[in-house]
Amino acid sequence: MSNAVKTIKFAFIVMAVVLFYSLFFAPQSFAEGEKINIRFSTWHPPAGADVKKLWIPMLEEMKKRSNGRITYNMYAGGALGKGPEHYDIVKTGLSDMGYATLSWTPGRFPLTDVLSSPIACPAKWKGAEAGMAMHDQLLNTEFTDIKVLHINNCVMAHLWTTKKVKTIEDLKGMKIRSPGGLQTKAIEALGATPVFMPLGDVYLSMETGVIEGVVTCPALVKAFKLYEVAKFGVPTSFGCVSEGLFVNQRFWKKVPDDLKPIIEDVGRNAYKIAGMFDEHWYEQTMTGFKDTIDIENLSAEEQARWDKRFNEMLVKWAEDLEAKGLMAKKALSLFKQELDKVGVSFNACPVN
Repeated sequence: MSNAVKTIKFAFIVMAVVLFYSLFFAPQSFAEGEKINIRFSTWHPPAGADVKKLWIPMLEEMKKRSNGRITYNMYAGGALGKGPEHYDIVKTGLSDMGYATLSWTPGRFPLTDVLSSPIACPAKWKGAEAGMAMHDQLLNTEFTDIKVLHINNCVMAHLWTTKKVKTIEDLKGMKIRSPGGLQTKAIEALGATPVFMPLGDVYLSMETGVIEGVVTCPALVKAFKLYEVAKFGVPTSFGCVSEGLFVNQRFWKKVPDDLKPIIEDVGRNAYKIAGMFDEHWYEQTMTGFKDTIDIENLSAEEQARWDKRFNEMLVKWAEDLEAKGLMAKKALSLFKQELDKVGVSFNACPVN
């Protein structure tokens, strides 16, 4: 083989290596001024309020602020996968941006579970403010593989049942669907049996007696029409799940620098921008259920008993994580401080 042929062959090899590296490893960027398309994923039902009144308006706001350079495709419900898979759907790049419920993957985000503590939060914008303060101070170590736009504690979940519940004793032995996170431990603390199942299975399970109740927020009672099978509601707060809005890291590297601030600002403030899931919405939704569900508050004495059980549950949760080297007590203390700033009560908090 001549030297010229060897040189050409070597050049082709080098070019192939460079091309392979550029395709699979090197960060890529859109050209300045170029449009980007966001493939957005969420487990929320396509016709539900979350998609129609929150996510689409949020994406439309990104489009508006970018003068049309940001476009999107919506993949809602089970289009790309089941509910618990949505974090990985974004992480692996099956979608570019999406909403995921972290509590649906027990043990994966142990400190972030603090966001699912039994607090009384009626507005998601407040949850996002507290959640991102927690992320910036402590929880960011659990999200090194993804871009976080916001994390939150959702709107407080209540107890919805087919049997009347007025005391802790009424709950003994009842099978209650849990959304995961600390709600599972809270249900156990009250003497009931937590059952984890997809929200789409709850309606039939309550209707047929497989379970006797569900702990979830008013938004999902409405979205999944659980008001048709739940006869009673106890509006004490179990807190809710930890959730968040995320962006795939490889996609984020490709986003032009001048569009990143738009996506970050709109994503973090999605609830304020859409005017969705605030205190006004919460009150309206709860009032709307009263035609079909018997909703009754616990007595002050009984509520104190429930709070005591929740307090004891959190003490045990913190001790277990501290034994593993995780700063759970600090997480509880910080969360209480951040909730105080947005006017959200946390009566069961065992740490001042």
